[in-house]
Amino acid sequence: MADKNLLLVESFFDNDSAFESDGTDFDELDCSDPLAMSGRCDLHKGLRIEISEQPHTMRQVTNIIIALQKFKQVRSTEFTDHELFNIIIENIVEESMGLKVNCESSRTYNKQDRVIQCTVCDGLKKSLVQSQGTPNLLAVTLRGGNSNRMGINLSTYTTPGCKATNGQPICLKIAQSNLYLACTKESGTSSQPHLILEDVKDEETLKTIEENDGMERFLFFRKVTGGSINTFESVKYPHWFISTSKNESMPVDMCVEEDTSRQKVFTLQDQKNLN
Repeated sequence: MADKNLLLVESFFDNDSAFESDGTDFDELDCSDPLAMSGRCDLHKGLRIEISEQPHTMRQVTNIIIALQKFKQVRSTEFTDHELFNIIIENIVEESMGLKVNCESSRTYNKQDRVIQCTVCDGLKKSLVQSQGTPNLLAVTLRGGNSNRMGINLSTYTTPGCKATNGQPICLKIAQSNLYLACTKESGTSSQPHLILEDVKDEETLKTIEENDGMERFLFFRKVTGGSINTFESVKYPHWFISTSKNESMPVDMCVEEDTSRQKVFTLQDQKNLN
């Protein structure tokens, strides 16, 4: 198709050139400069043609030829903006066809190979640690450097289909364990979501998570602002974020975005890739 298009253009220039000085005010095609080798030539003051090597459709080639015929009929290249606009609209601008993508299917999250191990601190520099004897995390100000900080593994997931998301889907688990952070409600209640640690016996079940399959509780949308400020929004319960109390040694839990009494921003420290 590209060769045929090129022949059509060459035929047009050879047999009925729009740029010959045949009684019009056009000068001959000036291709004496090195730019001609790249398919660009000066035609006349204020006018330049560029021939692309990219393949074009027959309709595009036809439109180019029609447009050149229009140019030949005009006595001067000093077109008004209105004249140029009309020529472009009539002959160059083509119909665009929108591709309708089916977004009705449910979201699917596929786990990627990338895993980051890090420690997590809230906006008040409190570290997340495991609460002994309860399925919760606590936000605690640690003394004595990083040695007492709990490692967390952050695994990323592919963003599903054409549906917009609020960040990078991830899951979080306590390093060297099978304990994952989960946002859930108590069964059979209308209470607000809470953050718990849940023991996942078969981690293969987290490789692919479908919308509404019950496993979305382990997913969070991670959004990074300013290069280091992280927020974690529940996938299962939109607008609910992992948060900490402003007070010391209180449970890490969920809160709505509008709740100003809790910290919703975190930094990831001591990061390293595990793969």
